[in-house]
Amino acid sequence: MSGAAFTSINGFLGLVATALGPDARARAAAQDRNRQLTKPPGSLGRLENLAIWYAGWRGMAAPRISAPQIAVFAGNHGVAALGVSAFPAQVTEQMVLNFQNGGAAINQLARTFGAKLTVEALALDKPTADFTRAPAMSEEELVSALRVGWNSLDPDTDLLAIGEMGIANTTSASALGCALFGGPAADWVGRGTGVDEAGLARKEKVVDSGVTRHKGGAGLELLRRLGGREMAAMVGAIARARVDRVPVILDGFICTAAAAALEAASAGALDHALAGHQSEEPAHATLLQHLGKTPLLQLGLRLGEGSGAATAIGIVQAAVNCHAGMATFAEAGVSDG
Repeated sequence: MSGAAFTSINGFLGLVATALGPDARARAAAQDRNRQLTKPPGSLGRLENLAIWYAGWRGMAAPRISAPQIAVFAGNHGVAALGVSAFPAQVTEQMVLNFQNGGAAINQLARTFGAKLTVEALALDKPTADFTRAPAMSEEELVSALRVGWNSLDPDTDLLAIGEMGIANTTSASALGCALFGGPAADWVGRGTGVDEAGLARKEKVVDSGVTRHKGGAGLELLRRLGGREMAAMVGAIARARVDRVPVILDGFICTAAAAALEAASAGALDHALAGHQSEEPAHATLLQHLGKTPLLQLGLRLGEGSGAATAIGIVQAAVNCHAGMATFAEAGVSDG
């Protein structure tokens, strides 16, 4: 599907609702192949399930991953001016330049796993509104960001890792998680880039204020009121991949919060998505539990920029390569008992 074929939130959700599920025949064929491979049943553990899952979404009994993509989206947040981050808002643009110059961790991870890295900066000179005073975005701004994400998927991509960059976006993610799933703001707020005790208290107050102001919203409306452009773009990319049957690896807390808003708006919209890792941000584990996602990795990461999702590409590649490349008992001339 080429180009963003929607001009409204309802139009976007209409496309998501029509997306097909995995190919049942391909999945069954992959399960059958897995039973014939030269190994004891279940001996590759979760790698076997990953390979079968991937095969179903790609519609092939023995697929290969040849064109992974890491998509990183960047946006600035109005609440950054409230002292909720350890870094100033201009760091967002500085890090985007670092990505473009190849100097960031995500560049090294992309090279490691042979992934194409794309970076989309969304109106960095125009932060979203302070959500303690007004909705973060208008519907037009939300739809525009969704379209950026939708159009970011390379036509050749066969595995998509999603990441972000945006000073103060853990505050938006905390507010979004709190608004979606409830509980006190303190349960959703962490130190993000490393705020001190005073910064943590400010952050909790900002989240509580925003959630109280925007009470009554749901799904993508909450994303509009409390989120950021980069979060909306991630949602657009995840949805496009769902429509095109491209498996997705979610990154950390911010990415998962954005994805949760999509799932709240359209049940099943994340069926093609894996949790790449569980980050050090405390509420990330809570989000994953609500979404029923078991992370592939738990490495104490808290960098963002898609680093956890990118690292997990290697796990999915390992699963798929074993599944497609191993010989069957018959091919190897090995007795299967």
